[in-house]
Amino acid sequence: MKSSASWVTLVGQRLVLLAVFLVIWWLASQRMPSFVLPGPLKTWQALESLWRGDSLLHDIGITFSRVLSGFLLATLVGTVFGLALGASRLLAQFFEPLLAVFNTVSSAIWAIFAIIWFGISGATTIFVVFMTAMPLILTNVWQGAQTVDAQYVELARSFRMSRRQTLFKIYLPTILPYFFSGARLAFGFGWRVSLVAETLGASDGIGYRLRQAGDLVQTDQVFAWTLLLVAMMLLLEGGLLKPLERHLFRWKQRTQE
Repeated sequence: MKSSASWVTLVGQRLVLLAVFLVIWWLASQRMPSFVLPGPLKTWQALESLWRGDSLLHDIGITFSRVLSGFLLATLVGTVFGLALGASRLLAQFFEPLLAVFNTVSSAIWAIFAIIWFGISGATTIFVVFMTAMPLILTNVWQGAQTVDAQYVELARSFRMSRRQTLFKIYLPTILPYFFSGARLAFGFGWRVSLVAETLGASDGIGYRLRQAGDLVQTDQVFAWTLLLVAMMLLLEGGLLKPLERHLFRWKQRTQE
């Protein structure tokens, strides 16, 4: 009963916040030209126009597929190398400067390199997402591997557990929270930089449509795409990532009760 009341309160707060935002937006739009700041009604009409168009689902699907491809590749490479660095201090000392370089270089620079190497193609976006997400996942997995208690590893060896059993029973439960934290952050960054990459080097996708609308000074279309992106990310966060996190770490809640 208490949780239900708190949920209703939270929903009420979110609705009030949304109403305040819409009022401020409407008031500001009354004092500016529509090509500078379109109002909520004009933006809604632009959203309806996008929905009636033929390319909306294609653009969303192609952008999401590029983000997912780059993210999955980054997950594979980052996890493998993160475990390797966590298991070997020598490897960690050798590759640490290179990881610092990857974390320092801007995604916009990777986008320029990608255009030079891959041209105007989907590979450009996939490469930029990969180079943005991979260092984040690698770093988090590496940090998680370093926190594994050596006593547990020695205990596993004394019980003659195989490397596979040690990995799944000792390393994985320790690393998983670090991995999930890095993966959520990496996916969010990857989604954002994919728009930059598509703006610079793509002939379709959400980023391309944003650039197209900006070139034609269709500000209402830019706002419509932006609101659509925000709604998609909120839906993904609340409908998939948070429930998945609660499911994966439900054992933590049980230990805390």
